Amino acid sequence: MSLPSGAAGGYRPGATLSFTTELRRQASRRRTRLTLGFMVALPLIVLAAFEFGGRSGGGGGGDRGQFAALADIATSGGLNFALFTLLVSSSFLLVVVVALFCGDTVASEASWGSLRYLLAIPVPRGRLLGSKLLVSLLSSLVALLLLTGTALLVGTLRYGWHPLVTTVAGEIASGPALLRLAGITGYVAVTLLVTAGLAFLLSVSTDAPLGAVGGAVLLQILSSILDQITALGQLRVALPTHYAEAWLGLLSNPVQTDDMVKGAISALSYSALFFGWAWYRFLSKDVVS
Repeated sequence: MSLPSGAAGGYRPGATLSFTTELRRQASRRRTRLTLGFMVALPLIVLAAFEFGGRSGGGGGGDRGQFAALADIATSGGLNFALFTLLVSSSFLLVVVVALFCGDTVASEASWGSLRYLLAIPVPRGRLLGSKLLVSLLSSLVALLLLTGTALLVGTLRYGWHPLVTTVAGEIASGPALLRLAGITGYVAVTLLVTAGLAFLLSVSTDAPLGAVGGAVLLQILSSILDQITALGQLRVALPTHYAEAWLGLLSNPVQTDDMVKGAISALSYSALFFGWAWYRFLSKDVVS
């Protein structure tokens, strides 16, 4: 029996490929389990590196940068260890993880040939895209929280629960420091939306998952390189990675949030552009031919 619209009797577009269904599908994939497992394993690897390599002993001059400065105090407590682990991961590893979750989701279906079958069920394109995007963003957020939470746990068990030691503001009490760590984690999540947006746009534009993932990572690398060229002057402000380290303002007293606000606005603007473009492209793309 068919409805006047031509759909089969009992067909309900809202019941096709729900968020829960897509979440189960993606959670069952090996790449999801391995990626999330690595987010748990990485803090243990960093901890082992400190244990077997010995604690950082300073030296090397005062121009070693913020990375080396935080490495020197990473073993001062669980909060410092979590902050250091987040720092070493945010510039590249988390970019790759987010690009993997958001760039592989649609492109992999196209490469397997299952995308056209999903649309032939029929699953409305907007619903399919919405479910995949929400699951991808949720997976990325879970990866970030797993990394930070595991680092905080193992760091506290090994080095104790002490005030956060910074090179700018001295010691910050544990309570406020935990809130600042949460703020830094949230800011990193917002900046990663740029990578997520571009990866998702590339995912709906190609049937090569590696191309979508690699393209998003390449943008991050290219933007970071251009941001180091001071000859560009104020043009660097428009780069998506220009405010990537603005979270350092949360480690000062008083807290400096001006650059974080600018960075959040920039990231949300870029991601809205990429997500909107991806939506338009997918809804108008010939997939089933």
